[in-house]
Amino acid sequence: MLPRKQIIFLFIILIFSGVAEAQKLKKSEKKIVQDLTATINYLASDKLEGRRTGTQGEITASEYIQDQFRSIGLAPKGDEGSYIQKFEIDEGREVLPTSFLTIGGKSVDKDDFFPFAFSADGTIEAMVSPSIREHGEPWFFDIKDLIKEHAQNPHFDLSEAVKKEAEDRKSKGATALIVYNSGTPVDGLGYDGKSKEKRLTIPVIFIKKDIADDFKKEDFVDIAFKINTGEKIRSGRNVVGLIDNGAPTTIVIGGHYDHLGYGEDHNSLWAGKPEIHNGADDNASGTALVIETAKLLKNSKYNNNNYLFVCFSGEELGLYGSKYFVENSPVSLAQINYMINCDMVGRLNESHTITIGGIGTSEEWKKLPSKTKYLNVKFDSSGIGPSDHTSFYLKNIPVLFFFTGTHSDYHKPGDDADKINYVGELRVIQYILDVIKETNKAGKLGFLKTREPDMGKSPRFTVSLGIMPDYTYSGSGLRADGVISGKVADHAGMKAGDVIIKIGDYEVTDINNYMKALSHFKKGDKTILQFVRDKETKIVEIEF
Repeated sequence: MLPRKQIIFLFIILIFSGVAEAQKLKKSEKKIVQDLTATINYLASDKLEGRRTGTQGEITASEYIQDQFRSIGLAPKGDEGSYIQKFEIDEGREVLPTSFLTIGGKSVDKDDFFPFAFSADGTIEAMVSPSIREHGEPWFFDIKDLIKEHAQNPHFDLSEAVKKEAEDRKSKGATALIVYNSGTPVDGLGYDGKSKEKRLTIPVIFIKKDIADDFKKEDFVDIAFKINTGEKIRSGRNVVGLIDNGAPTTIVIGGHYDHLGYGEDHNSLWAGKPEIHNGADDNASGTALVIETAKLLKNSKYNNNNYLFVCFSGEELGLYGSKYFVENSPVSLAQINYMINCDMVGRLNESHTITIGGIGTSEEWKKLPSKTKYLNVKFDSSGIGPSDHTSFYLKNIPVLFFFTGTHSDYHKPGDDADKINYVGELRVIQYILDVIKETNKAGKLGFLKTREPDMGKSPRFTVSLGIMPDYTYSGSGLRADGVISGKVADHAGMKAGDVIIKIGDYEVTDINNYMKALSHFKKGDKTILQFVRDKETKIVEIEF
C-alpha cells in the first residue's frame, strides 16, 4: 500500500482531472451529464427500495420513466394507449395464510413447519402415535437415518428421497406424512414453490427439530393441520415510447430498470443482513441512457428509422420483460432494424474501455470503430448474453450490447449513484449516436447467427445440452427458447419451443431438476433425451 501522503496526493490529482474534464464539456454536454445525474440519483435512491419487479418501488420507477417519455414527446406504445406494458410472472405456488399446524392444542409458528413441493393440500385432525403406524392415520417419519446413509453421496437428493418414502407409506395406508429430523440439521430444506413436480395425493409436511422434540416421545399426540397452497403471480411493467418518423424500419433502444430490492429473490451476492440494493449501475445507468438518447433523437436529422424506447422490468428474474415484449411487440418484429441494449454503462474505468457485444449479428457492425477520442472498445461477437438483447437475438434481430464492465459492487448494496462515471456515460451515448448516424441510410440490416458461449461451465454440472432455457415457461418441463448451433441439442434435432421432459432416467419438470439431471452426466456419456414438440413426444439418443 502507498504511504498516506502519496494516496492523498493521487486522490487530489484524480479529483482535479475529473473537474478539468467536466470543465471541457460543451454546454449541451453538461446538460446531459446533469440530467444523467438527476435520473440515476432518483432511481437509485432508497425511496425506491431497489426497484424489485412487482413492488411499489418498481411502480414508482416506471411512473418516473413514463413522465420522462411524456415530457420528451414520445408516443405511448404500451397497453391501451399508455406507456405501460404489463406482464405476469408465474412464480409457481405459495403456502397460503390459511395453512396452520397445531400439536397438542398448541399452534406451531409458520416458520417452524412447511409442506414439501410435492405435498397435496389437505386437512387432518387426529390423535396419533409417533411410533405406531396405523392404516388410515397420519404417519411420522424421522429422516435422520436416511441422511446418514447417504452422507457420502454428493448427488443425494433428500427431497426426492422423502417423496419416494411418502409414496411408499401412502400405499401402506398413511393419510399424511409428518417428517422431522432428530439428527444433525441439514441445509436447503424448505418449501419450493417454483417446483413443477407432480404432487402426491397426501399431505407431506416437515416439522423443525425443536418442535419434534416436544412430541416424539409421547405415546399419543393430538395433531391438526391444514395445508393450503395457491398460485403465486407477480406483475411487471415495461415502459414503451416511440418516435414515429414514418419510416419503414424501427430501431429499438432499451435497458432494464428493475433491480434486486432487498435481495428477496436470492439473486444477491451480498452475504450480510438484508439491505436495499439500489442498482445505480445495474441498471439505473442504462435507464438514464435510454431517456437521454430519446431526448437527443426526438428532433434529430436521423429520421430514416423510427425509434422505439423500452425500459424493461423482470430482467433480474430471467429476461421476463424483454421476452414478453418480443412476443407482444407494438410494432412488427419484421419491421425492427436492430436493437441496442444498455446494461451497466455507468462505470467507465480509467482505461476508458467499454465492451460491445453482438458484433457478429450483422455485417454492418464490422464497421464500428474500436477506438474513439474518448473510448477504447472491446468487441464480442455473440448475440446471446445475460441481458435483454438476447430476447431480440433469438427472434433473428441484429443486436448490440453496451457494457462498461463488472465491479465489486455488482448485485450488492454498494452499487450506489456516487460511484457512477457520469462523463463516461455521456461518451457511451455519443458512441451510440454515431452508430445510429452511420446506419441512418443503411436500410434494413441483415441478420447473422453468431458463435455462442459455452453454456456448460456452471459449477453444478460439467455437461450441457446447449439450449437457452425459457425462464418464463410455466408448464411442466423445460422449454428451449433457443438451440445453440453445433451443440448436443442441435445434433439431437431439437428446435426452439421444444419442451424437455426427461434426460436418461431423470424426469425434468423445471430448471432446477434439469440442472440436477445434468449433474449425473459427464463428457462422453450416452443417454436418452425425451422432449415434446406439438404434443408429440420425441425420444433420441445423445452423447455429451
